[in-house]
Amino acid sequence: MEILHREFVYLWYYFSLQVEQLAGYWALGIVIGSVVSVFAKGKIHDAVALLGQKKWGVLGLIPASLLGIASPLCMYGTIPIAASFSRQGMQDDYLAAFMMSSVLLNPQLIVYSAALGQTALILRVVACFLCGVVAGLLIRIFYIGHAFPCAGRASQCACEG
Repeated sequence: MEILHREFVYLWYYFSLQVEQLAGYWALGIVIGSVVSVFAKGKIHDAVALLGQKKWGVLGLIPASLLGIASPLCMYGTIPIAASFSRQGMQDDYLAAFMMSSVLLNPQLIVYSAALGQTALILRVVACFLCGVVAGLLIRIFYIGHAFPCAGRASQCACEG
């Protein structure tokens, strides 16, 4: 019993220490995420919709990935929005860049990453941006002229085996 008690005290001490160190970042992340969600979500949605209306070519992957990072949505919110953009005719490569970046990073996670230091923050933002761009490039390269499982347009897409 003594061993279990010591381990419990040890675990509780380090758990409470981490909570104390991260509580400020957690609260700041909630505030920033809420502000972005309330005041900027509509503007981000409009910017992505506008991006889908213009033909930027490969360069369109850059703003699509950046808008995905700025999006306050988690994975469960990103998929319905992406389906909506798909129904509006947005290119699949732009959708892939937006979705990948949005799922990997959002404003709240940027604040949480800052708790790990400037190097970790920069590395995470750059890596998520590049993952979004690469996802869009892969869709552009491998699905040009092929049926792609389209979110929200499944009735219009033909499956190729």
